[in-house]
Amino acid sequence: MKNILAERLRECRKERGLTQGQVAIYCDITEKAYQNYELMTREPKLEILVKIANFFEVSLDYLTGRTDIK
Repeated sequence: MKNILAERLRECRKERGLTQGQVAIYCDITEKAYQNYELMTREPKLEILVKIANFFEVSLDYLTGRTDIK
């Protein structure tokens, strides 16, 4: 699941042409924290994951690989 989350975070961000810093600002976290999520050196707390899903307009199930439907 970790690898899928990292890949989907990166994919969603790149599809929208955003930087890691821009996503981090929306989620009220540091850019380094968001980088760690894409690298999977750290896992986001549920509260942050929900913010990210809302930002990208996808479901938590999609981000975590439980479904391929955004």
